[in-house]
Amino acid sequence: MQNTPQKIHSQYVKGCDFKSALGAKGMFEQNKINERFYIGDQWYGAKCGNDRPLVRHNVIKRIADYKISTVLNNPLNVIYSADGVPSVANEGDSITDLSVKEINNMMSTFSNYYTVTGERVKINDLNENVMRSAYINGSSVLYTYWDSTIPTGQFADNNHTTKIKGDICCEVLSIENVVFADPYIDNLQKQPYIIISSCKNLNEVLHEARIFGASITTLTNIEAASRDGKVTVYTKLYKTFSEKDGYRIKGIKVTENAVVRQEFDTRLTLYPLSIFSWNKKNSLIYGESEITYLIPNQIAINRMITANVWASMSGGMPIMLVNGDSVNGEITNEPGQIIKVFGSNEDVAGAVKYVTPPTVTKDFDESINTLIENTLSQSGANEVALGDSKAENASALNTMRNASLMPLQIIKNRFYSFIEDTARIWVDFWLGYYGKRNLKVVTKSGTEYISFNAADFKELVINAKVDITPSANLTERERADLLITLFEKGIINRNELLCRMPGGMIANVNELITNTPKGEKP
Repeated sequence: MQNTPQKIHSQYVKGCDFKSALGAKGMFEQNKINERFYIGDQWYGAKCGNDRPLVRHNVIKRIADYKISTVLNNPLNVIYSADGVPSVANEGDSITDLSVKEINNMMSTFSNYYTVTGERVKINDLNENVMRSAYINGSSVLYTYWDSTIPTGQFADNNHTTKIKGDICCEVLSIENVVFADPYIDNLQKQPYIIISSCKNLNEVLHEARIFGASITTLTNIEAASRDGKVTVYTKLYKTFSEKDGYRIKGIKVTENAVVRQEFDTRLTLYPLSIFSWNKKNSLIYGESEITYLIPNQIAINRMITANVWASMSGGMPIMLVNGDSVNGEITNEPGQIIKVFGSNEDVAGAVKYVTPPTVTKDFDESINTLIENTLSQSGANEVALGDSKAENASALNTMRNASLMPLQIIKNRFYSFIEDTARIWVDFWLGYYGKRNLKVVTKSGTEYISFNAADFKELVINAKVDITPSANLTERERADLLITLFEKGIINRNELLCRMPGGMIANVNELITNTPKGEKP
């Protein structure tokens, strides 16, 4: 099938039509509503006027922030391994030209280098954005791509004349801008093709088109498709297969009527996208947001609290009825105001009167609190999980908290699977793009650079697994005291103590780590 701009645009529109038919309102409209409710714009379109306060008690955001922070709370590492290669070398083992020990050493280097790369691309911020986007929109995608302009500080020659440039970058994509060939295949790597839509600056697109040899006619067509200096670019990624290379990922970039970059080899064996869905649908790659089903409860809570506030205001500042025949002066309703009344005693008695508002029963307040508590509880964010409950001792409280966290384990598992998918994509880039260069790793001894030749490891099947570090519910002071106790008992050394101290507790901690006193083990 020929990948013309018109064909690719047609495939993208078809995918968007499918998303528009999902649910009662379609993905695009529902996501807009979910976004407004998450940020607190929960009276949008209600047409209630501005004469009285419209109260918002945003339980949706509280549930979201609790769940996202809980999933991201545990520090994690990625452990790489080569399938078919034993973890311990046996005499006579021969996997490739490399020894088993060399392969395992490089897998350990990859694990360390994943952490270094994660710090460079700010993976923690990216993961938080992925989680939040998935909570609102049902799913979110992390896109990894190659940026050839990134400096590495390394040189390809001993004379330091040829700089090595280029490294991976990551971007969080809205699920609205990603179209899958078959939405009923929930495994992203099994998709026949994936199309990414992005709105880019016209000059940037023209520059890229010129780099890849676009003709004058093509450049003119790109300009014709622009609106307000912006143009929509469709990046199509698709799989090809050959007996020699196996599966490879190829790509092409187009606008609606022009080719920005002709078909090219991405040098990858995996699609450079990893997807995280908050709630999975059976045999559907698009997930579903929890917000969609919390909105009715949120509306009811806001309306009930607003009615309660209005009733309180009406009771404290009731409507005043004034007899205009008896009172000619201005009524300000200020405390202590003297009102002149003209007429008989009967006129004075009936000159001013307050309208008594209906009273709000105690059951109404209880109903509001019950609805809020039930909404939080049914969403797994009960008072124990949120830290609002009290226990007789710390052990009982921890037991209650651990029990409340169990329902989140399913979401945690999906997130860890998403991290593993991303880790495998990164190593696919390292093998496809790095060639010969040094990998930066950080150890207890400091920063080191390990020689790496991608060609030596391309035939290996490299896998990745998340290693989670349990995080106890301790304060910074409690964590510091625990570390000091471990140090005093000789379980950890001085550097391990300093490295694990809560951030900001010790000034210039790096200087203390690198300057170990003589005679003391680092």
